[in-house]
Amino acid sequence: MGRKPLARYAALNNFVTLGQSFGLDPARLVRAAGLDPAGLNLPDRWVPAVAVADLLERAAGESGHEDFGLRLAELRRISSLGPLSLAIREEPDVRSALKILSRHENMYNEALHTRLTERNGVGTIGLTIDLGEPGETRQAIELGVGVLHALLRDFLGTGWRPLEVDFTHSAPRNLDTHHRIFGSNIGFDREFNGIVVYTTDLDAANAVSDPLLRSYTQRFLGTAEPIPEPTTASRVRDLIETLLPTGRCSADQVARSLGIDRRTVHRHLAQEGETFSSILDGVRAGLAGRLVANRRYTFTEVAEMLAFSSHSNFTRWFRNHHGCSPSEWRKTHEMSAAPPSV
Repeated sequence: MGRKPLARYAALNNFVTLGQSFGLDPARLVRAAGLDPAGLNLPDRWVPAVAVADLLERAAGESGHEDFGLRLAELRRISSLGPLSLAIREEPDVRSALKILSRHENMYNEALHTRLTERNGVGTIGLTIDLGEPGETRQAIELGVGVLHALLRDFLGTGWRPLEVDFTHSAPRNLDTHHRIFGSNIGFDREFNGIVVYTTDLDAANAVSDPLLRSYTQRFLGTAEPIPEPTTASRVRDLIETLLPTGRCSADQVARSLGIDRRTVHRHLAQEGETFSSILDGVRAGLAGRLVANRRYTFTEVAEMLAFSSHSNFTRWFRNHHGCSPSEWRKTHEMSAAPPSV
């Protein structure tokens, strides 16, 4: 079995704002999906894509808004794609922008796959989501199609409408949001998810493209070659950072999140000169330094957040790693943060 695809927390940009507007408790929902609410402030951190999709479904169900994913897309800007947005903005036409997006989609979501096909003057931008396991994807699909539609409107103007927008799932009870965003030509229970446009739309020039800046962004992204996959060690590190504060961090849990067995994780790490224990220790040390320096947390709370069985075990471990006790560490950092006397 291959490992499960990951997505960045950036996929949940504006989730808290939208959830609260519907009277939801976003932090509770995030935890229920097996994610860490604090991770929402770390958009570049990787988490299992299936957990992101599950969170969107939970939010739609509890809020009673079947259009939750689409409404979330409305709050997005192209800048949500991070550095990739800089390259997209400098492409000379819509077709080139879509190709850049498709080629580098693994920079922000490994479960998301887009494909552009053209025939007889019509272009189809298809979108699929592969979570690596069975799971509901209605909200994730509508979020992805909504973001694609917003990207096209950025290039073609707010008055532009697609020929058609199609979904494989059934229609919601209320289509107001879909019609407001996409127009009237929407199909459900179709054979693919995506947007149909005229190829002349794909040819539309980008008036703000700067050839000199485009050359720079292409070099920055390395568009001549596919983006290399993150190493197993980097994926394990990101997952440990995500799972540790939830109290569910273990080699078995990390392996399940990657969609492979524990033995395979250890073998891949060994090939990269790492071990699960060394990565866990390194992540713990970094988190411990930051958490201990923050007076908001008691040392007992920090010990629990870092999955230590007792405060005394945490204190011994901390002294071994940082050369002082947690209280000494906190005092030193409080002194260094204090404003100079005059």
